[in-house]
Amino acid sequence: MTDINTLTVSRAARMLQGGECSSEELVSSLVRLIQERDGQIGAYLHLDEAGALEQARAIDRARAKGNVDPSNLLAGVPIAVKDILNVKGQPCTCASRILRGYVSPYDATDVARLRECGVVLLGRTNMDEFGMGSSTENSAFQVTHNPHSLDRVSGGSSGGSAAAVAADMAIAALGSDTGGSIRQPASFCGCVGMKPSYGRVSRFGLTAFASSLDQVGPITKNVEDAALLLEAISGRDEMDSTSLDLEPPCREGALRRDLKGIRLGLPKEYFVKGMNPEVEAAVKSAASLCSAAGAEIVEVSLPHTEYAIAAYYIIATAEASANLARFDGVRYGFRSDRAEDVLDMYENTRAEGFGPEVKRRIILGTYVLSSGYYEAYYLAAQKARTLIRSDFEKAFKECYALLAPVAPTAAYKIGEKCDDPLEMYLGDALTVPASLAGICGMSIPCGQTTDDLPIGLQILGPAFREENILRVGYAFEEVLERAGKSEGRGV
Repeated sequence: MTDINTLTVSRAARMLQGGECSSEELVSSLVRLIQERDGQIGAYLHLDEAGALEQARAIDRARAKGNVDPSNLLAGVPIAVKDILNVKGQPCTCASRILRGYVSPYDATDVARLRECGVVLLGRTNMDEFGMGSSTENSAFQVTHNPHSLDRVSGGSSGGSAAAVAADMAIAALGSDTGGSIRQPASFCGCVGMKPSYGRVSRFGLTAFASSLDQVGPITKNVEDAALLLEAISGRDEMDSTSLDLEPPCREGALRRDLKGIRLGLPKEYFVKGMNPEVEAAVKSAASLCSAAGAEIVEVSLPHTEYAIAAYYIIATAEASANLARFDGVRYGFRSDRAEDVLDMYENTRAEGFGPEVKRRIILGTYVLSSGYYEAYYLAAQKARTLIRSDFEKAFKECYALLAPVAPTAAYKIGEKCDDPLEMYLGDALTVPASLAGICGMSIPCGQTTDDLPIGLQILGPAFREENILRVGYAFEEVLERAGKSEGRGV
């Protein structure tokens, strides 16, 4: 029998529907593996073993009675959820001491939609505190290790979700992406990670970091699974005024398209000075494979890319400083017991409850919004954002999608960049432009370094054209698989 821990969502669905395994067996197998392996990896902050088994048994009973719609491919499939999304009855700490002990009284909309599909909610995955980081080293509770090399980071901020999927400790997972927090850990861990267009997916119940940038998306083992989960969570939500009433990207038949006649752009600004040569070679090799499969590869220019990091770290921190003002020890979460008055309580609670990276970003955000600096920094950053969006719009008039690296390097060693926040920020240079522009993007494995570390290919598409990147990604998976077979190796 197939090792059920290694199943994809679509394969698990077929086995569940065919009676080859039950949801309870699938959950039990995953729980055993998590108990065996997660002590080394640290992907989970909370495993809801009892709750997951109860959900699985309920789905199995419903299926036995014929009460599960055969078209519902997600019923009984267990997935993990990043600890920034609220799941009723489970902790939602955002990997922060300030929310230690908080248990969510409600489901985020995306979680509720998955629950309606019969998805089994397995547990909460580790992350950088409040999504602020690129390595999952900023968690208040533990560091998540890369399953491919335990001395390497898993990426961030959705590092726990990516590590859980890569280590077969989850069939799939939900993450969130503000400036690359799904795509970069997916690249580092060798998964598929998708950031939908801003407004495609509801943000209700997602603890806000930067409200004009945050998006929820799937981390999976292949592109087909990403399409399945995206279809389930997409759509208008009355609880989120930024969500749009759009048809979900077409799944049936849409992924079978080949690359013939499709024009794909390579942005010259994304092959930056200092990029790891193996990363550059893998991405350009991926473009060559696409060309051999019939795609037309053209060079494009996104000239304002150089301003993206500065603009992002002004806009995101400004929004964070406002969003995190609600965590004050009054209504929920941690409250300092070292206080003589209310002001002391506020100050000590936030000083003791927030980690250094969160404090750094709150201070920076408050500064750029302060009197005398608003126009010089925040307003200038918003103007740069408009120019970056315009660059993408021009490029997509010529191209169906863009191909680029996800990050300048593969996963680096734990602790390597902790003492240099600026170097850590610069690692986001290739993911934040898409976030600022509100377009969709996906990371898909395209190769490995000589140290066997995964390298991700970033596929970018126009806003609300997720079908473009899903089609290209799916076709590329097939191209890469054929290339691997022809060379006599696995991929």
